[in-house]
Amino acid sequence: MAESVYKMIDLVGTSTESWEKAAAAAVEMASKTLRNLRIAEVVELDMQLEDGKIRNYRARVKISFKVESVS
Repeated sequence: MAESVYKMIDLVGTSTESWEKAAAAAVEMASKTLRNLRIAEVVELDMQLEDGKIRNYRARVKISFKVESVS
């Protein structure tokens, strides 16, 4: 069995609607520029407030992808 190597990056997705949509936004954007996405882990949730009201939901997401070998 061949060994594999994975890289992890941190992204922050935002949404005016929910944490779930914020996390999905981060994964969707990553999938446009990266290949072989494997795991997405939500590591932190918070909210941006304005005048005591929620302006944005934010989700910090760790995303891993497989590093391709060069032959």
